[in-house]
Amino acid sequence: MKKAIVLGATGGMGSALTLELAGRGISVTAFARNKEKLQKLFGNSKVIKIHEGDVFDKESLSEACAGHEVIFHAINIPYPEWAVNQPVLIENILHATKENGAKLAIVDNIYAYGMITDKKVAETDRKAPHTKKGKLRLKLEEQVKSSGVEYCIAHFPDFYGPHAGNSLLNYTLNYVVRNKRAGYMGDHSIEREFIYTPDGAKAMVNIASETSAYGQNWNVPGSRTIAGSEVIEIVRANTEYTKKVGTITKPMIRLLGWVNPMMREYVEMYYLNKTPVVLSGEKYKAHFGELPSTPYEQGIPATLDSLRSFNA
Repeated sequence: MKKAIVLGATGGMGSALTLELAGRGISVTAFARNKEKLQKLFGNSKVIKIHEGDVFDKESLSEACAGHEVIFHAINIPYPEWAVNQPVLIENILHATKENGAKLAIVDNIYAYGMITDKKVAETDRKAPHTKKGKLRLKLEEQVKSSGVEYCIAHFPDFYGPHAGNSLLNYTLNYVVRNKRAGYMGDHSIEREFIYTPDGAKAMVNIASETSAYGQNWNVPGSRTIAGSEVIEIVRANTEYTKKVGTITKPMIRLLGWVNPMMREYVEMYYLNKTPVVLSGEKYKAHFGELPSTPYEQGIPATLDSLRSFNA
């Protein structure tokens, strides 16, 4: 891979992918709607090309992707827009991929797996989603697989890290850096899995760089599972934050949903905070070696530093 484009380059995973590709000497185009944010993230780079554009403009998206070997789909749209806009989004991206004879590397979540809680989830496990969003993710995956494009799909747990602003863990850490009372999603004693976005980007670029990895799904876990109580311990050990961290419960989310469409759509995904899905990375390790794995003791302080500097 010598030339790639990252769609959604201002998001948590998109920005990490853009920087990882550039760091490997790959010519990369950062594509997103917000030119100001693109400039803030990549304006000082001499090797990253900035392209302001709208993924819902099919022809201009195809033009932007021209000449790129790999198209990275790292776009994250708000939950209330999923039902209408996700099908249009994937159709436009598949069109651009076909038109340009490119390969497609998709950043995906774990929603399509449904509730598999008795084991670490492997790529061979049956996907049986029980939520609207999980069923939609599976439908989109099936559309990609039947499209005829060369694809690879990487499933990740929840992100945290620089610029991963809409993620659950970053939501908590954002309140910490502003020295406001923070809330943590779910029971503080339940262990969940999060992945540091620079680790996810390294794994994703490794996958997308290997011809034999296409036509397959890949599960990319975080470094380990972690309880909310330990997250708070790490925060306190690296800051002067002393405020109590509250618990955000499902009834609280449901109540917020009366006035906040985003929270209304999140209610069905709350199960992940009570019965977490944990990914197996055995297939990745068998093909690529050890997973990129930043300990939370390093990743959380680095995320806090990034939030401070970006919000300054």
